[in-house]
Amino acid sequence: MEHALVTGGAGFIGSHLVDRLLGEGFRVTVVDNFDPFYNPAIKRNNIKLHLNNDNYQLIEASVCSLNDMRTQLSNKYDVIVHLVAKAGVRPSIQDPVGYQEVNVQGTQNLLELAKELGVKQFIFASSSSVYGINPNEPWHEDNHVLLPISPYASTKVSGELLGHVYSHLYGIRFIALRFFTVYGPRQRPDLAIHKFARLILKGEPIPIYGDGSSRRDYTYIDDIIRGVYSAMGYRSTHYEVINLGNNQTVGLMEMVQALEEVLGEKARLEFLPMQPGDVSRTYADVSKAKSLLGYEPSTDFKTGLKYFVEWLIDKDLCY
Repeated sequence: MEHALVTGGAGFIGSHLVDRLLGEGFRVTVVDNFDPFYNPAIKRNNIKLHLNNDNYQLIEASVCSLNDMRTQLSNKYDVIVHLVAKAGVRPSIQDPVGYQEVNVQGTQNLLELAKELGVKQFIFASSSSVYGINPNEPWHEDNHVLLPISPYASTKVSGELLGHVYSHLYGIRFIALRFFTVYGPRQRPDLAIHKFARLILKGEPIPIYGDGSSRRDYTYIDDIIRGVYSAMGYRSTHYEVINLGNNQTVGLMEMVQALEEVLGEKARLEFLPMQPGDVSRTYADVSKAKSLLGYEPSTDFKTGLKYFVEWLIDKDLCY
């Protein structure tokens, strides 16, 4: 039985990945500190079924303390999937030091742990934000000149580079997956689709930053999890950076209109200035993911949005 160590395994992406791993017969150890960036009860709700599984272990600890992890994480792991991060572009501008500590030092600590425990497979959750404002669309991993425009984005670039160092020095296979605007059931409440849906249902105005012309490459959670799972089994090279997106963009106003249709409610719009650190477009070239991982995003935006809204309305949530 393979044993996976998943950091951030109580969060949106992490809890979906744990669903998949337990279903595939893995032993799973999760490290999560239930950070209060959003209501920790939401994450407790995400994992309540996991706690009943004999192959699941939850360790409440911070990745910022290498000594704590050394004490509590002493098993043999076949793979580390490092999803923990302080999230969000705009909050990172208010707390750049905190983002550096968790996202960079925390990643360094996990790589040190991998080195000490002899873990040879390391999957790192990177972000489309590393591309900054990049006119070379769709964005391809060969765009080596990265000019991030937020502290959050810079920490993800740093994590990718740390991975290259440890891969080169210690033979750890490091796969950085650049996620593009992931959405679906359990999505964080601060992210646009979730936030807008709740505001529309309440009859409250939704904030539109800029002129509404921004576009995002929205990627459904099930597609992301298939990509992560494939990366866990990848063995061909020792260091790769790979986009996981949907290879198409959706405009902000298109997204709002689609939400209105699925919810059966009309949105009230409040136009606000463009926010520092935001980019106007994200657009993934996923040809590398297809070639190396067999990655094929299969959920179109409106179908994924329907699944999200069904979850939102059906669940008794803690938001």
